[in-house]
Amino acid sequence: MTALHGRFSRSQTIIQSGAVIDCEDKNGNTPLHIAARYGHELLINTLITSGADTAKRGIHGMFPLHLAALSGFSDCCRKLLSSGFDIDTPDDFGRTCLHAAAAGGYVNSVFISFMKSVLDYTLTCHFYYKITDNYTFKLFFSLIRNLECLNLLLNTGADFNKKDKFGRSPLHYAAANCNYQCLFALVGSGASVNDLDERGCTPLHYAATSDTDGKCLEYLLRNDANPGIRDKQGYNAVHYSAAYGHRLCLQLIASETPLDVLMETSGTDMLSDSDNRATISPLHLAAYHGHHQALEVLVQSLLDLDVRNSSGRTPLDLAAFKGHVECVDVLINQGASILVKDYALKRTPIHAAATNGHSECLRLLIGNAEPQNAVDIQDGNGQTPLMLSVLNGHTDCVYSLLNKGANVDAKDKWGRTALHRGAVTGHEECVDALLQHGAKCLLRDSRGRTPIHLSAACGHIGVLGALLQSAASVDANLAVVDNHGYTALHWACYNGHETCVELLLEQDVFQKIDGNAFSPLHCAVINDNEGAAEMLIDTLGANIVNATDSKGRTPLHAAAFTDHVECLQLLLSHNAQVNSVDSTGKTPLMMAAENGQTNTVEMLVSSASADLTLQDKSKNTALHLACSKGHETSALLILEKITDRNLINATNAALQTPLHVAARNGLTMVVQELLGKGASVLAVDENGYTPALACAPNKDVADCLALILATMMPVSSSSPLSSLTFNAINRYTNTSKTVSFEALPIMRNEPSSYCSFNNIGGEQEYLYTDVDELNDSDSETY
Repeated sequence: MTALHGRFSRSQTIIQSGAVIDCEDKNGNTPLHIAARYGHELLINTLITSGADTAKRGIHGMFPLHLAALSGFSDCCRKLLSSGFDIDTPDDFGRTCLHAAAAGGYVNSVFISFMKSVLDYTLTCHFYYKITDNYTFKLFFSLIRNLECLNLLLNTGADFNKKDKFGRSPLHYAAANCNYQCLFALVGSGASVNDLDERGCTPLHYAATSDTDGKCLEYLLRNDANPGIRDKQGYNAVHYSAAYGHRLCLQLIASETPLDVLMETSGTDMLSDSDNRATISPLHLAAYHGHHQALEVLVQSLLDLDVRNSSGRTPLDLAAFKGHVECVDVLINQGASILVKDYALKRTPIHAAATNGHSECLRLLIGNAEPQNAVDIQDGNGQTPLMLSVLNGHTDCVYSLLNKGANVDAKDKWGRTALHRGAVTGHEECVDALLQHGAKCLLRDSRGRTPIHLSAACGHIGVLGALLQSAASVDANLAVVDNHGYTALHWACYNGHETCVELLLEQDVFQKIDGNAFSPLHCAVINDNEGAAEMLIDTLGANIVNATDSKGRTPLHAAAFTDHVECLQLLLSHNAQVNSVDSTGKTPLMMAAENGQTNTVEMLVSSASADLTLQDKSKNTALHLACSKGHETSALLILEKITDRNLINATNAALQTPLHVAARNGLTMVVQELLGKGASVLAVDENGYTPALACAPNKDVADCLALILATMMPVSSSSPLSSLTFNAINRYTNTSKTVSFEALPIMRNEPSSYCSFNNIGGEQEYLYTDVDELNDSDSETY
């Protein structure tokens, strides 16, 4: 604290009391660093006299002389230099004291951010100037002080060409910070004006970045700085000035060398040359960042205003995309093309303005193009500016385009209109604007979906209400189905949008079930939308709980398949038939058992008292199906309710008992329970295998096991095992081994069973699941 505030007398007392002269703070700075930073000359003299180390490094390896030079305290610099310190010793970043002096006590924030450097003198020293009324005086004073320090260092023999670890000389620092006095002194001392740093930048690049009044840049140009030198990214001083909107710098450069000559004008050359050319022009940079004054200078010299970047976008495209009205105006007035398309999306500047909602830019663009060609121009996907405006909810742009005669029912390559997009995104004001201009709400896309379908599927109740009202005004059929037979009610139920379901059920046309036989109730319960399901039953009556789809499946089958117990309870409470069978003979219990839905199995065998004796078309019981898929818990829940030994030993079409199936799938607890309930261990299937032999992984292993068992446990010739053994022996003594036992049948579902019941539908169906400019990739449904 004594060093910070320059308390000379108090410091002497503390030193005499035995204080450590080179103690460090948390940043590694000693009292000598702090005194140098704040210009306390007397205290510096006391500290040096008392043995303070002038060569001790502080934060980032800086010496006290660095800090004194940075802050412009020339008298402090003299004191430190008198101690014999090596003036060219660098800090951790390779910066000498001359770099610090050239920085001028003021590091431009634009320079820091743009050059991405580690130039952190001001951050380290907390050295900031606020923009106040006396800012100019303070800055001037600091620059004068640093000029004194710089001259002192130069006169002491400092190397003005010494570079830091980034390859920057003191002249780079002076140019970057617009320190004209230091820059003048360094150039006068012979510093090279065209030296490159590691990024390929000269001092002129840095001046072009930060010099708002052009004074430093002009001086460098007059001293043979080359404005055509490009950095490693291919940018020259023109690019930098354009990117930061320095009009004066551009004018100064243009006065030395015409910009078209300097840039070689051609956009094609800029993209194809191999000698380190930037892929974007100064026009792009100025237009993107909204520097219309810089753009005015550029368009006077650069002839090709439609130069493209690597994506094929022009300066006008970028200006429209960012909403820079003045830049758009400048480029249009100079003849930039309005309808040129980019390479990737084939979009024009009009699309760019519409996408981002820049209504003023949009009006300028359309007003200066042929309306019949501009207003409905399509991109690569057939999307018009109106579609993109609606998609992103830009109401002003929507009205502007409609007032200019945009086709309200134009379709993209998927057959979707602007109204389809409003239905998906839920932008009610845009939808109202479209309907006011006569948009048709029942136009179908390539999948047969209308905007009503999409608004119901996405749950946008406001949009849905507006669309229903519009359709009713022209007596249209609201229950129109898509290509797979689904109505808007199906979609709302499937996605659980209860407010939309309620609104649709208020319409007379939805008081009866139309469309795909996989009913709205099926759709609701398969996705566990209990509220929608209850609403349907209350409105349409309890009879719908036993409605069947095209494969004979009821809503109870759907709920059982997906293990939605609440929906199951709702259906059962309205007298759903627990033992109804589908076209493959499966009951809801079988469906649940086959898929291991234990909660449903427990409810159906306990509360609902499902019939366990029923068999499907392959004569499998629910127990067979549970065992065939390895669902041990489901099988045990069913076994718990079975007391009939005949059911325990029931066979399917392949003559397999549950014990055969459970043993083959390694269900130890199920096998144990079956044996405890009297399952036959000698029952044979259609291949003549007992449950023990069914455990074998293939028929050859089963035959070997039969031979071994016959040797270990001799039995009478009339026993099943003896017969099986003789068959096996006969097979292996036969000269031809082409005849063999049939493999154990694999327990598979019929092709017509629920192959993907987690999706909606009765036939191959697609549901709207993704909205990325309406390019939905729908899941296949059963």
